[in-house]
Amino acid sequence: MSGPSGEGEVSGQGGGSPLGGHGPGRPGSRPEAGRGLLVVGDVVTDVVARHGSALAHGTDTKARIRTLPGGAGANVACWAVRSGCPDVRLLARAGAESVDWHREALETAGVRAFLAVDDEVPTATVVALVDAAAERTFLTDGGAVLRLAVEDFAPTMLDGVGRLHLSGYLLFAAVSRAAALLALRTAVERGVPVSVDPASAGFLGELGPKRFLEFAEGAQLLLPNADEARLLTGLPEPGAAAAELSRRFPRVVVTLGARGAVVAAGGEVVGRVPAPPVPEPVDSTGAGDAFTGGFLAALLAGADEVAAAAEGCRAGASAVATVGGRPPVR
Repeated sequence: MSGPSGEGEVSGQGGGSPLGGHGPGRPGSRPEAGRGLLVVGDVVTDVVARHGSALAHGTDTKARIRTLPGGAGANVACWAVRSGCPDVRLLARAGAESVDWHREALETAGVRAFLAVDDEVPTATVVALVDAAAERTFLTDGGAVLRLAVEDFAPTMLDGVGRLHLSGYLLFAAVSRAAALLALRTAVERGVPVSVDPASAGFLGELGPKRFLEFAEGAQLLLPNADEARLLTGLPEPGAAAAELSRRFPRVVVTLGARGAVVAAGGEVVGRVPAPPVPEPVDSTGAGDAFTGGFLAALLAGADEVAAAAEGCRAGASAVATVGGRPPVR
């Protein structure tokens, strides 16, 4: 199920780099930056249940249910490919029971998949309850996601990469956090800009905003949604929260759902971007991931942050019009 050269699988024990070698490389070596995107994040099995009426507690509620490949990091990678990025890579960890299915889905979407195989814990699973207004509520079992290990990352995965994106889910557990921070530090040492998505207001609240901000230190770009930005700053207005966060991170983009996005830098708002209307929204699962994928693809193609945010909003609107967190397979 891996690529023609045998790429695409990382041993459950770390084992060695699928890009040729494991370890830091020659001291002082700085491979030339490319235009590729490396996402270090998660693959998830999504069970999407769309219910047209309110949930009836203690009995049955009619729903349309589909099982789909998902995960914030994997979704970002797939939308980046759909948005025109020619070289997108994903490092994540999946359980042995479904790793082949996930790898095939990623490679069909054009993502170069480096999946660490976990023989002890199954792939993460999310039950997405989607109401008649297309709003989703998640029930999350982190599974193998939170076991991504430092041994699963190799610095050579950054060769030819112009940007590293980290899914914030990895920062919510000690083992995966160590792997994410190793990737962040390695990218910063190489001069590769890093973006971080806080990923979950619920889990962010449990971890604590102060700790999260400390873990994300060194990132060049922060991509919270409005709820996450409020939680990180204590400021109720998303623009003010974006501006405040941009005193700590060079660039901040706060997504506002159907209201678009706000871009901040140097302590002030530098742009507001509307979202295209979606006549018939069906599922908001992965809309923020689609924004991030479209946004990062545009940055890598040379767009500035405001223009890139417009591309991200277009991708997000497309995501809301489809079921699940990934672009439809062409």
